[in-house]
Amino acid sequence: MEEVEVVVAHDERATLRVGDVFLKIDADQARTDVEVEAMAMAPLPTPEVLWRRPPVLALAALPGTALGRLGEPSPASPAAWAAAGAAARRLHDAPLPPWPGRSIDEIAAGLDVECEWLITNDVLPADLVTRNRRVAEAALRPWTPVFTHGDLQLTHVFVDGDELTGVIDWSEASRGDALFDLAILTLGHEERLGDVIAGYGSDVDLDVIRAWWSLRSLVAIRWLVEHGFDPFSPGCEVDVLRSQ
Repeated sequence: MEEVEVVVAHDERATLRVGDVFLKIDADQARTDVEVEAMAMAPLPTPEVLWRRPPVLALAALPGTALGRLGEPSPASPAAWAAAGAAARRLHDAPLPPWPGRSIDEIAAGLDVECEWLITNDVLPADLVTRNRRVAEAALRPWTPVFTHGDLQLTHVFVDGDELTGVIDWSEASRGDALFDLAILTLGHEERLGDVIAGYGSDVDLDVIRAWWSLRSLVAIRWLVEHGFDPFSPGCEVDVLRSQ
């Protein structure tokens, strides 16, 4: 009998690995609908859907290993990071998915709520929150929507040597800002941004990338704390805010 590995588990969803099969259990089947459709549309290697019996989605494991983990040095080569940037470009050049993403007003409103919570509950110093809230303003500008992954963190990008082997976890895919994907990919790994941009192949507004680093970190902290993750770990979200 194969050993069952708990990859992630909280009150919204859980992912288990049994051999070469991942079992994703999600309380919100709309997220799973998005994941399956986005993987079918994306011009990138994605996990094979083995079967779906709500609330469970069974996916085949991808070859290779993740680019790395937040808070730890990445073992991947500069060429592998460049390959991730090139993959992001292929995705952003693809036809748009039929469902919309969040509007600028929705993002700004969520940011305001989370900043108030961080200050009111003494989670972070007010000056740190305020400073990063100002930095985040640069992200809240009009953009041309592209097909975005929506959660393109380095643990979701798999490589084998210098080659990209696939991208996982597409439940947040939507129409969105291309620079958001690049920012999430390099969150906590600023030293890899040059490699990603080299693979992406076009000029990138670094102020907007930094703005998304601040915005994403500010809005994620409450969710991470409430779901058993530690944004105060070295190199993670709070350190990103302090570095801005």
